[in-house]
Amino acid sequence: MFFSIDADGDIPIYEQLVRQVKLAVADGILVGGQMVPSVRQLANDLAINSNTIARAYQELQSDHVLEPLRGRGMVVRRDAMKRCTKARNSLVAESVRRALADALAGGMTTAELRDLFEAELDRQSAMIENAKPVSGNGTS
Repeated sequence: MFFSIDADGDIPIYEQLVRQVKLAVADGILVGGQMVPSVRQLANDLAINSNTIARAYQELQSDHVLEPLRGRGMVVRRDAMKRCTKARNSLVAESVRRALADALAGGMTTAELRDLFEAELDRQSAMIENAKPVSGNGTS
């Protein structure tokens, strides 16, 4: 699994890890029953203190996203997707609230915001649609 860590950002590293694992589960990148890297391995791969990784895993366990598999490590819980999808939606909603508050405080009108939102939504939807593989008819 690939993590993108911003050591100089406002969000603590353990929280970045928690968010990224939840997003990966919500997006189906990590699935129920799948092993996650060990604390030692991930700490080594990311050059981060193992206590930081352990704290993230502990929070993910408390949030019922990961569970220990005796003698083997940590796995994604089979029922984690719904919980993680809800967490992702909450993160997106908070980001939208912040962006709207900043835009309105900066003087944008609601009409400008609607136009911007709809244009960006159309652009993003088109990008996703264009990225989908085209299914063939089985002949070459």
